[in-house]
Amino acid sequence: MFLDSHCHLNDEKLLGNAPATIAEAESAGVQTFLVIAWDLESAQTAIALAHHYPSVYAAIGFHPENLDGISEEKIQEIKAMAADPKVKAIGEIGLDYHWYKEEKDRENQKRWFIRQIDLANELHLPVSIHAREALGDTLKILQEHPLQFGGVLHCYSGSAEMLLEFAKLGLYFGFDGPITYKNSIEPKKCVQICPLNRLLSETDSPYLSPVPHRGEINTPKNIPLIVKQMSELKALPMEDVERAIEENFARLFSVKH
Repeated sequence: MFLDSHCHLNDEKLLGNAPATIAEAESAGVQTFLVIAWDLESAQTAIALAHHYPSVYAAIGFHPENLDGISEEKIQEIKAMAADPKVKAIGEIGLDYHWYKEEKDRENQKRWFIRQIDLANELHLPVSIHAREALGDTLKILQEHPLQFGGVLHCYSGSAEMLLEFAKLGLYFGFDGPITYKNSIEPKKCVQICPLNRLLSETDSPYLSPVPHRGEINTPKNIPLIVKQMSELKALPMEDVERAIEENFARLFSVKH
């Protein structure tokens, strides 16, 4: 059985075709989907999808690129929505320095990242973390504000050495289409050294399609291509990697199969 621990079926590129997208993925053996929000509206859509499809779960929170107009009142709205039993995480939250060079913007991201970590701890939920060009500050924050119920660094894009530092904190690591790209040397190395009991498969669909679909709109049906690459990089039978990912997902997100 395959699963997608980070997809955006609530994205406008996929939402209108959700029934077919899920059916195609299930035909490919993908049986579980964690739909990730980035703001209030996408959180509501993720939860609605989760209630419509038994195989779908939701993670809700504010992405670091979606902090305009954020307030404590909106955090409280996320808190209320998180009472829904199909909400399994707070996310995606974190830091993104790629587009944000001003120190005041980065400090604002840190503030709301920490606030949402506190919320997750309060609600006994794990987190899904977005960290782009900000792994040093992400590590520092997680060291100073420990995740009491775990978390995953989604689409891990750092060094192998940094991965080992995050692993000391008990984090999980999600890998996507880039591990199938010919010149993605460091992501491949990271899969190789990632402890098997910390590995998760994800698409980040509609983004980051794996080879041979690079450049196309990504969907969860491509998960088997990613897991196949993982198994080759780790020199393990594909079934062993599938089983480990399933166990990791169930452990982190409290989803029983």
